This record gives sequence, C-alpha cells and structure tokens, in this order.
Amino acid sequence: MTALPDESWLLTIRPQPARVTGEEYDALPEEIARAIEIVDGYVVYCAAPTPDHQTAARRLANLLERHAKAAMGAGHECLTVNTDVDLRLRDLPLLNRRPDIALYRCLDRERGERLRAENTLLVVEIVSPGSETQDTTDKLGEYAKAGIPHYWIVRLDRTGVSIIERYRLDRAAMLYKHIGTFMKDESEFGEAPRVTNPIPMVIDWAELAF
Repeated sequence: MTALPDESWLLTIRPQPARVTGEEYDALPEEIARAIEIVDGYVVYCAAPTPDHQTAARRLANLLERHAKAAMGAGHECLTVNTDVDLRLRDLPLLNRRPDIALYRCLDRERGERLRAENTLLVVEIVSPGSETQDTTDKLGEYAKAGIPHYWIVRLDRTGVSIIERYRLDRAAMLYKHIGTFMKDESEFGEAPRVTNPIPMVIDWAELAF
C-alpha cells in the first residue's frame, strides 16, 4: 500500500494565487486563523493538536504563569502567558506563527496592540509527529531572526513532558545558542531544574505529568 494517492490527485493541486497580506490575515475569521500559519505570505495548515499535546501545553503554560506572577510580585514588568497565540514575526512578506506557548510583556488591550517579536521573551514549541522539522529547524531560525530572546523545544513521552531543550539568542549572530537540556529521567532523584532567564523558574516535572 502506498502512502500517496494516485496521479489524478496531482491534477487537483493549484498554487496559491497570491501571497496573503497582513490586512487579509487580520480580516480572517478566528476559526480559520487558528487553523493556519503564514510563512512568507503562504498559508501553512496546522494539524489539530492531540489531547496529550493540549494537556502538556496547558500544564506548562500554568507553570510559566505561576512563575510570571511571582516575578511580577518581585518587581518585574507586567507579563502574560498564552497558548496558541497569534505572533507576528514580520509584515513583509507576512510571517505569522501560532506558537504553542508564549511568555510576553503585557499588551495594551484598549489600543488593540498585536503581539510581536519585540514583546516576546520566550516561545515554547511542543514537538508532535510531523512537526519535527518545523520546530527544530524552521521556527528555530525564524524566532531567532525575529529577535526573541529565548526558545524552548519540548518533547513528550507517555507520561508527560520529558525533555526541555533551551536556547538563548546570540544577538551578535542573531542565532540561537543551545544552553542546556532538562531531562525528566535525570531529575527523578535530584533537585528540580532551575532557570534564571527570562524569569526565575523551577521546573516541577510532577506539574507536567499527564
């Protein structure tokens, strides 16, 4: 059995007639915008996340939000954490991603301020079947070029979040430098991993279990 359809399917393929502009994207209904990303003006369809993916994103976002509130209580500027958030990386040609989780400076809701790279401190992508190249290569380059200071790549096993790869932006090269990987198996009998940037955090694996 082949994974590809017969040649008649190829005849139905049509190129996108023109690149999507920022104005056109902004005019899309939310249910459509949530199902796509725009890369260099071209539509990229996003597969629906699995239940495990959704659970991991929610629990990791809750952990980040708890530490963000603690950081604000200690004097940090206003911070927001969101999942599946609309992030504008570039206007021309349009580059619009929807990262699994983003930690960013609070936006002016009354003015309808859009989330952009300059507001964003950390982006997290959870690797799913079929997203390996996008998460580890494409988005790694895009988020770095846009100037987002921190990027985490998260991997799952059957029990929850198992690996967190951390990258920090080298502003001289505008590339990410790998600064460490947290592995659940290596932490079972030791202290919970801690980070200081972009905000102080303790990675409690129990919070990230299914």
